[in-house]
Amino acid sequence: MTIDDIKQLCQNNSIRWTDHAIKRIIQRDISRADVKYVLTNGEIIEQYPDDYPHPSCLVLGVLPKHRYIHVVCGIGNNELWIISAYHPDPEKWTNNFSKRRVL
Repeated sequence: MTIDDIKQLCQNNSIRWTDHAIKRIIQRDISRADVKYVLTNGEIIEQYPDDYPHPSCLVLGVLPKHRYIHVVCGIGNNELWIISAYHPDPEKWTNNFSKRRVL
């Protein structure tokens, strides 16, 4: 899975939102537009090839006003599945939120 695959599916509007993702973005004051912005302008920082039912990854993006967001997404059946999105915790991530801290 590459960021280009993700961008292409976003451009084609081949996006499926899981119930979990919708619930979490509402709770975390993250919009669907924010998620799409991250997916089209961000970078993959972790890959989860063995996830079920589809391989997934973690994408890091920075919104205007330096709001960092992580988006967990997967690709299956030519669709981009949005699994979750959140603001990374500075205690669990390095300064640029791209690597997990060893605790």
